[in-house]
Amino acid sequence: MSSGLFSPAIASGKSMAQTQGVAMGLDSLFGWMQNHIEVVVAILSAIVALVGAFISRRETQKQRALQLENLRHNVDSQSLAWGNACIDVLNRAAMFARTRQHQNNDASFFQQRVNMMLALSSLVERGRLFFPNIDPASKGSEKEGAYRGSRPPVLDALMLAYYEVEALTRQGGPTADNSADFIDDCRRLLVSELQAHLDPRRRDTVVDRYDDQRMDNRSDAIERANSLKTILKSRRPGIVLGERKETVQ
Repeated sequence: MSSGLFSPAIASGKSMAQTQGVAMGLDSLFGWMQNHIEVVVAILSAIVALVGAFISRRETQKQRALQLENLRHNVDSQSLAWGNACIDVLNRAAMFARTRQHQNNDASFFQQRVNMMLALSSLVERGRLFFPNIDPASKGSEKEGAYRGSRPPVLDALMLAYYEVEALTRQGGPTADNSADFIDDCRRLLVSELQAHLDPRRRDTVVDRYDDQRMDNRSDAIERANSLKTILKSRRPGIVLGERKETVQ
């Protein structure tokens, strides 16, 4: 009976002792902090610096991502402008082929053909800034870096049209519509490759840009370009592809 009566008192005593112990501990902590204020300030400063560094790093990463996206947007805009110029020139080349026999004289025909060839050659060189050669280690090690390897299909389309225009004569050879149809096929290949490069429907799902894609991802376009080469050779016997200096003189 007596032990039961004293139990609440004992529990209350323990609780008070614990409270006093906590209070003494806090007093000791505050006292230590007052005696070592420099250490406390240094610790707090280090914590603030770490938090600031973390926030700054996150902001830097966001800025870099924004800059990268802006760069990609600028490259896409410039390559789109280049592509539009290509489409215009190929359309004019096809029309030139269709109307070649209606030129007033040979001098006028040759002048227009030269102008068309210069425009196509210039577009090929400008296109190298956006579409570098495929597999540069495979061939052309003696050439300058931009000319090693094989042209991508998007540039092949322009060069095949160039060869066709160069082989045009005012009279004779393949029919006007036949030449124009071939140039139109080259234009379709170029447009398809441009769409694959710029299509906004795929932009969010494609991780690598066109220039970093594996060759097997371009197999269809490469096969189409090779098919056009074969057609060109059959239509223009004796033509030599791939050994022409492509820079604009």
